[in-house]
Amino acid sequence: MSSGVTWPFSVNPDSDSAAESTLGPPSDHPGSSVPPFVYRITKYDPAHRDERGHYTGAEDTASDHGPVEEAYLAAIAAFAEAAGIDQLEIREPQIGGFAHFGLEPPVEGFGLAGPFPAGPAGFHDGAPVPIAVGLELVRSMLRDNGAWCRLEAGEAFAVHVGWDRYLYIGSNLPCETALACTRALGLFPERIDASPYDFAPDDAAYVQRPADADFWAHLHWTVGAYREVFLEEVFAVNASRWHRLTRDNIETVRSQLAPRSQLAIWPDLLTDVDTAVAALPDEGLVEIVWEDGDGQITSTVVDETRFEAVASRLAGARSAGVVSMYAGEDLPLVTAVLPDSDGVLRARWQTEPTPGDRDWAFLKTLRRGQVVTGTVTTIADFGVTFVDIGGFTAMINLPELSWRPFDHLSDVVSVGQEVTAEVLGVDMVRERVQLSLRAVQEDPWPQVAQRIGEVVIGPVTKIVPFGVFVRVEDRGDGFEGLVHTSELAASSRDVVEVGDALTVKIIDVDLARRRIVLSHVQARPATTEGRPCD
Repeated sequence: MSSGVTWPFSVNPDSDSAAESTLGPPSDHPGSSVPPFVYRITKYDPAHRDERGHYTGAEDTASDHGPVEEAYLAAIAAFAEAAGIDQLEIREPQIGGFAHFGLEPPVEGFGLAGPFPAGPAGFHDGAPVPIAVGLELVRSMLRDNGAWCRLEAGEAFAVHVGWDRYLYIGSNLPCETALACTRALGLFPERIDASPYDFAPDDAAYVQRPADADFWAHLHWTVGAYREVFLEEVFAVNASRWHRLTRDNIETVRSQLAPRSQLAIWPDLLTDVDTAVAALPDEGLVEIVWEDGDGQITSTVVDETRFEAVASRLAGARSAGVVSMYAGEDLPLVTAVLPDSDGVLRARWQTEPTPGDRDWAFLKTLRRGQVVTGTVTTIADFGVTFVDIGGFTAMINLPELSWRPFDHLSDVVSVGQEVTAEVLGVDMVRERVQLSLRAVQEDPWPQVAQRIGEVVIGPVTKIVPFGVFVRVEDRGDGFEGLVHTSELAASSRDVVEVGDALTVKIIDVDLARRRIVLSHVQARPATTEGRPCD
């Protein structure tokens, strides 16, 4: 964190290696919306480069904070005027160590206090700024104040500041007058194929979860399950704010989030201060989160060289927590990125995927009626069968296992069995998938309905106060029908037992309620013609 910073957001310590991991080396994969005319503009004479293109002259790589710096800004203004651009958009903003080249001492406020007097949260992805403010941001980047961003105007214009005060300007017009102006200012413009700082996604195939209506409904459900959770709002790389969420304040917090922020939902990670301090590792990069007596949550990212200093700041804290900054460790429950007000996700940065995010991405591929294949993992005592479908656990409720009757779930499925099922529904809020085995099987009930009027002989399977059940198919999972007491011959009412063969007539099949109605009385005249059940 830069010396003297008091804003309540997390900032990483100054680190040359951190800056290099984010801003360099330059990308070899330009973004898809690259302006056709791209120029590299520097104060370095191209004649002073060796055969590898490295500068060998005497120019200082730091900004002079004077006429050369003003020449850079004047060149940008000339190109913007030639391209007809009067407003730029901030893209992928970064604050603190990752955005600090380390060539000049960091300054308080990262050079943002002037352009954003209301606070650093205004320095967010997608924020529109007039050219004058854009020039002040470039000045801050030239001075290595610790803030960095891309400045773009759709696909028409772009300004990128790189290492050693290399400036890259892209335009959809050749801007010949601006080139002449730039040369007159004593700078050296060179036409190149693309800016090395054009945006390139970490993973072009990654599907970023948007903080849409499903996300917020899921968050309400999650708060109900956990009672309260924490929301980490990252409005610029290396700068975050933390919010404790309860059922009562979710929508209030939501309304105050910076546009296009990255969001991470954490379970309650705060504990007593002594426990948090004891959880600090021997070395490494961690984010320390603490809550003061007024409920204000603050965080900072530090390494082992600053553990002791930060621990001393926790003396008056109500609670604290430690989160590892290394990939794969201490993952939040879910992450997302805020879409714009029209629902379109235009922020290009990507959150680190969590198991919950991968579940969401998989669920988005499922549709009602889709047939999937999976492996039975668990047969629960309460009647639900769990199936692994591509790494996600779906469920089959008892009635959806089979059209036919069965006594135990194990009569139909077994752990480790591969099954094919149909997707009945996908609940994106609770992140549940319901499957049906019987939906991919032929429904036998229409065939049973065709047997109305048949007389069969079948075993009595159950005796109840209002009648007896008789199996009408000669198979262990055969369908059973009810012989109501009124349809049972008087001579048989008191003597029939389970297992007895009874001659019955199928008098009705209710397809809606899946019920078979039988009559013993109506079958008696045809007793001699009765046949065993099929």
